[in-house]
Amino acid sequence: MVTGWLAALVLGAAVAVVVPGGTPAPGRPARGHGLSPPRRWALPVPIVARRRRDAADQAAVLEVCDLLAADLAAGRPPEAALAAGAERWPPLLPVLEAMRLGADVPEAMRRLAVERRGAADLRWVAGAWQVAHHSGHGLAAALQRTAAGLRARRRTRRLVDSELASARSTARLVACLPVAVLLMGSGAGSDPWSFLLATPLGWACGLVGLALVGLGLWWIERIADRAAAP
Repeated sequence: MVTGWLAALVLGAAVAVVVPGGTPAPGRPARGHGLSPPRRWALPVPIVARRRRDAADQAAVLEVCDLLAADLAAGRPPEAALAAGAERWPPLLPVLEAMRLGADVPEAMRRLAVERRGAADLRWVAGAWQVAHHSGHGLAAALQRTAAGLRARRRTRRLVDSELASARSTARLVACLPVAVLLMGSGAGSDPWSFLLATPLGWACGLVGLALVGLGLWWIERIADRAAAP
């Protein structure tokens, strides 16, 4: 029986590797640009780090858009407004350099939006900048309208994230059910561990099961990431 419980701990640790704890939960961003949302069950560290950076970039783009609109409305020249935005969000520095060199500023913003997944909203800022430049209408007003649109998109994105969080949690709970079934079998007097860990067929079943659990979780995360894509 002790061997069975030890095996349960080993298998539980294996599932914990597949489903570690701490996905960023959707919700309000923390102060500043580095977001530290509440933690739930975690995903592998690179995925967590990527999602945190994406969330930080989304918040930074909105803040930069507000800052540019406010500075331009106050009468500051575009280069000074961009310099203040780059100081607040350093990834904007290539856009500032493009302006100083007389290059295409909207195109520099679009390149940055492609390079950083979380900065995809910067395409809207680039569009507003380009339209205002060609039409001669006020850039500050265009950026203010863009910021209002980005806020609406962010509210929608948070709603989608909250719905996806329940789907992700359900998938991870289902991934743990095999361990629960094995523990229940051991508690009921049977010995599934002797088959699972002491026979070649049992080892094969265990490895295939873990592989399928990992594949299923990866698939769910891929679907959720596509649904939550900015």
